[in-house]
Amino acid sequence: MNQRLQQEVLRNFDNLPKTSYIRLPTIIISYGLSKSTILRETKKENTPPPIKLTTRTTGWKVEDIRQNLKALLCQNGA
Repeated sequence: MNQRLQQEVLRNFDNLPKTSYIRLPTIIISYGLSKSTILRETKKENTPPPIKLTTRTTGWKVEDIRQNLKALLCQNGA
């Protein structure tokens, strides 16, 4: 994903309804981690679990990701 698109995604993240779902590319940008690391952290239960939306589509609840990111910021003393 190019840098301009990444900035757009992060700018709009706060405006998403808390009941919406986001896909893996947005998760990668939000956490600044690779796909492998996100999936590993999810397996360790350090990040919220994804939800199967269809047989081939997985998403994460925006509200869960926001809460997790906020908790991580608090843990790191930000």
